[in-house]
Amino acid sequence: MFDLKFIRENPEAFDAALSRRGEEPRASEIVELDAKHRALLTEAQAAQARRNEASKLIGRAKGQGNEEEAQALMDEVSGLKTRLSELEEEERTLGETLNTLLMSLPNMVYDDVPDGADENENVEVHTWGTPASFDFEPREHFDLGEALGMMDFERAAKLSGSRFVVLSAGVARLSRALGQFMLDLHTGEHGYTEVITPAMVRDTALLGTGQLPKFGEDAFKTTTDHWLIPTSEVTLTNLHSGEILDEEDLPLRFTAHSQCFRAEAGSAGRDTRGMIRQHQFEKVEMVTVTTEEKSDEELERMTACAEEVLKRLDIPFRTVKLCTGDIGFGARRTYDIEVWLPGQGRYREISSCSTCGDFQARRMKMRCRPKGEKQTRFVHTLNGSGLAIGRTLIAVMENYQQADGSIRVPDVLKPYMGGLEVIGA
Repeated sequence: MFDLKFIRENPEAFDAALSRRGEEPRASEIVELDAKHRALLTEAQAAQARRNEASKLIGRAKGQGNEEEAQALMDEVSGLKTRLSELEEEERTLGETLNTLLMSLPNMVYDDVPDGADENENVEVHTWGTPASFDFEPREHFDLGEALGMMDFERAAKLSGSRFVVLSAGVARLSRALGQFMLDLHTGEHGYTEVITPAMVRDTALLGTGQLPKFGEDAFKTTTDHWLIPTSEVTLTNLHSGEILDEEDLPLRFTAHSQCFRAEAGSAGRDTRGMIRQHQFEKVEMVTVTTEEKSDEELERMTACAEEVLKRLDIPFRTVKLCTGDIGFGARRTYDIEVWLPGQGRYREISSCSTCGDFQARRMKMRCRPKGEKQTRFVHTLNGSGLAIGRTLIAVMENYQQADGSIRVPDVLKPYMGGLEVIGA
């Protein structure tokens, strides 16, 4: 998670970074635990070395007929064995304590991340497009979808409870078209490799990307001790966990269209109607594995790839840089793309693109090695939505709605719609 050498040498800087996140100082506690842990390892190494030496001396003493010395050495070896067992248990317990503490702390944000308490203090980077004016009162997506008979929350609730939806006919096809369009764009023009991954993972995968241990209550767990993925960031980023990659092969860029699941679908009473916050949703994810030198450049590139989806759909959006009070647990810098929703009359998040530095790579032990060198180093990982399909569906429905409640199909999606140009005509 963190470079312990950095914390030992820069405790004040580490605590200052935690303070920007609203966390209490922890450097002294970490340094103390680390010192005790390293001392135990040193003592164990010394005890093992002496045990090995004494074991060899036993044979020599017996060979010389010195039974008294041999017995003394055997007693010493027995005591060392007991002490080594104690040291091993102490080291394991202390190591787990230190690891649990480090696992619970958020990533250190970059200096250019604005300070702020919440989303209201995010900083706008730029906007694109002009919100359309309607000669009628624009409706929200759920009103449009229900009136068309193609978005059914009541039957979804009968099947699964609240925060689920059943899509059908033209709206269902529009949702499918969006996923296909996004994948074609990212693989055909943006250089991402399409991957299909499992929707269920082990603990280690969620630990690697930072959802565990802190956010376990936000995820669904099965009776087989698998977790349903909250996003394919988890599976795509973990593809090379525990591996040493050839640096010349970087960057690796992956994209996937997956079902995503979140047990906590937002604040109580917020977005209770419609598809904004659901327990199950679809997303096209982008993940990049690269070097420290290229990670900032890659974040700008990834964000532009996500923005391009909305540009092709001709839907207005704005991009903001998240402040310290709104940025995700594992991110060092994040751009949110917010799409214009006429029915709500405001911008809503549709994508987050983040660079995590080596935070995730340390958790999942993913390194790279420059060509011809023995030394390895941790890679940098990035992730971004390209885009959330349900929210993009909402944006299309609201921005392309007509006075009679029908929905025009954006030009870029028409090849995916089997000739359908208007839904509900």
